[in-house]
Amino acid sequence: MTTATKPDDSAPATSRHIDVLIIGSGFAGLGAAIRLAKEGRHDFLVLERGQDVGGTWRDNTYPGAACDVPSQLYSYSFALNPEWSRSFSKQPEIQAYIQKTARTAGVLDRHVFGCEVLDATWDAAAEQWNVVTTKGDFTAKVVVSAVGALCEPSLPDIKGIEGFTGEIFHSSRWNHDADLTGKRVAVIGTGASAIQIVPAIAKSVGHLDVYQRTAPWILPRADREYTKAERLAYKYVPGFQRLARAGVYAIRETQVVGLTRQPLLMKPLQIAARVQLRRGIKDPALRRKVTPHFEIGCKRMLISNDYYPALDRPNVDVVTDGIAEVTANAVVTKDGTVREVDAIIVATGFHVTDSPTFEAIHGRDGRTLAATFDDGGMQAYKGSAVANFPNMFFLVGPNTGLGHSSMVLMIESQINYVADALGTMARQGLSTVEVRADVQHEYNVELQRKLQPSVWMTGGCASWYLDKHGNNTTLWPGFTFEFRRETRTFDVAAYHTESAAVRAIPRVDRTPESVATQNGSTGAGTNADTDLELSGAENAQ
Repeated sequence: MTTATKPDDSAPATSRHIDVLIIGSGFAGLGAAIRLAKEGRHDFLVLERGQDVGGTWRDNTYPGAACDVPSQLYSYSFALNPEWSRSFSKQPEIQAYIQKTARTAGVLDRHVFGCEVLDATWDAAAEQWNVVTTKGDFTAKVVVSAVGALCEPSLPDIKGIEGFTGEIFHSSRWNHDADLTGKRVAVIGTGASAIQIVPAIAKSVGHLDVYQRTAPWILPRADREYTKAERLAYKYVPGFQRLARAGVYAIRETQVVGLTRQPLLMKPLQIAARVQLRRGIKDPALRRKVTPHFEIGCKRMLISNDYYPALDRPNVDVVTDGIAEVTANAVVTKDGTVREVDAIIVATGFHVTDSPTFEAIHGRDGRTLAATFDDGGMQAYKGSAVANFPNMFFLVGPNTGLGHSSMVLMIESQINYVADALGTMARQGLSTVEVRADVQHEYNVELQRKLQPSVWMTGGCASWYLDKHGNNTTLWPGFTFEFRRETRTFDVAAYHTESAAVRAIPRVDRTPESVATQNGSTGAGTNADTDLELSGAENAQ
């Protein structure tokens, strides 16, 4: 979703009402589509701007692209993949898994590919969303935004970069027609993508300059190929793969205490990272240059066995002086050094807390989601609903990210919540549901309180986890099973609701000051504004 692209005049005219519109078909959107189909809901469409499912795994095809989450956790719980070839899967395998899952589930005929959403506006009178796309207009009772956090490339604001005459592209938009063999190449950035790209191209390029603003902590990558016996067991021994998945899950969850409550418990990982650094780089000066100056976990922890050895190559330089400008054929740093290059690879990440997609969504009062987040910070209720945006649910919304495990776990939890919300609306005859502003506020105050002792707030770094207000609006401050429990059922008492003729819960949005004086919960049990009871059947995966 973006506001930058104009509708395709050659696209077929479409004007159609849909019960549920899902925007995006990565892990989140596809998972939601599969869930709706399994529940017998067929009046839905998935609008996908790309030409295939997969989201970030369709788009990120750069050399060396692979997952930094163990393979056993990187699949839907309802569609385990016994075909993984190794403990950390590479991009082609992950994309193939997503494609196969979509085909097996039979939901591809509910997709509209090459369909970019340009605008989504709530129509209060009609109690529906009006959605404008490059393939016509839609109306929908409910919209599920499954636009991933890692989909809108963040391009650096560098003087003169638009005038560079060589090859230049973002890591997520890799130009496979560009031959980098023997060329002088600059990689801007040292994040998760860069540490995979650098080792993959260092041997073939003539010279490589790696522009580092902040050195990351890098842990060993415990990657290996699965044996034939393991793969056969995953495929034919009942329960074996689920047992392996449970073991990996449990190990990963142990990191939560160190990340969120006692950062000192992260010291063993920091020691392991220092050992990795010492073994990988022999030059003491270079080693000092790439040693982080913040606590491990404060920024995203990266894993690689070949990044440091690649930096130690004679044809690779790490540049830590800031970039002043880019000329037609060179990168100029702030110390005045001019380094001529033939190609620039931009590995500067994505718009996470300031996504351009937020500009395209207009809520009940006409304000965009971007304006809403700009005023009060990027907040949601359970990462799934935002006040002022009725009948809209978010997958991979604010504070659902993880610093230790698989996002698929969080996505499935949110899908449970959304599915039960749709069921609740149907059972109770509700035409609209909108999370109450006071409930959302109270929920986020508690979230930020829980985040205060975390390494993300105390570790001494600035990261994309934080918004401009200094709040961590990206990560979940606890165990994944806690989030699963919190989203198991739809707590309708936390929402304003309306039926076809009668508003079931008065819209009385209390101020934060008045909220602070109350003793009510954020949606458990019954609510003082209504005698409607909590509803929603538990539907565990």
